[in-house]
Amino acid sequence: MPGPPENIQGYKSVHFSRTTITELMIPSYANFGGKIHGGILLSLMDKVAYVCAAKHAGNYCVTASIDTVNFLEPVEVGELVSLMASVNYVGRTSLVVGIRVISENVKTNVIKHTNTSYFTMVAKNEQNKPVEVPGLILENQEQVRRFEEARRRKEEKQNTIDKARQNNQEMDLDECKQNLKGERCVIQINKARKK
Repeated sequence: MPGPPENIQGYKSVHFSRTTITELMIPSYANFGGKIHGGILLSLMDKVAYVCAAKHAGNYCVTASIDTVNFLEPVEVGELVSLMASVNYVGRTSLVVGIRVISENVKTNVIKHTNTSYFTMVAKNEQNKPVEVPGLILENQEQVRRFEEARRRKEEKQNTIDKARQNNQEMDLDECKQNLKGERCVIQINKARKK
């Protein structure tokens, strides 16, 4: 694990790439229930994650994964949505961008927190190959906490992937049937087409 740099050349602060996008929610963004469609919000989150990551990396960035998108509150037509993004963690070629989404009723000035999500972005060079990103300068306890949380989420995610691969290789159909009792499924395996 590399220690602190002797000089901070090749490192950027969280503040350097912090990005906010604000957009008015219009009727064409609504779903059949009259609320803003989740896909609209996901698209806006992807945009703000890209801008934030590209500013930090100094290169084109692509979305590699999205960790946990919870829709905490509905967003209404006519509300102003702000998406605030900052780099929480950097690896060698990837960055984790934390995004907080709030909506504001412009008539009543009521503000509500609607989403928090984490986008893993990968920096690419002109040949579309992953390229190293600058390190991150952590300037306060909140930034240190976010970096450490992102590092732990990355580690837990890898452990989950490794465990799932191992479970797939060791799957016992009888054990699965036992584990699935009480679940809302029916197992109907054609013996001729088991695999």
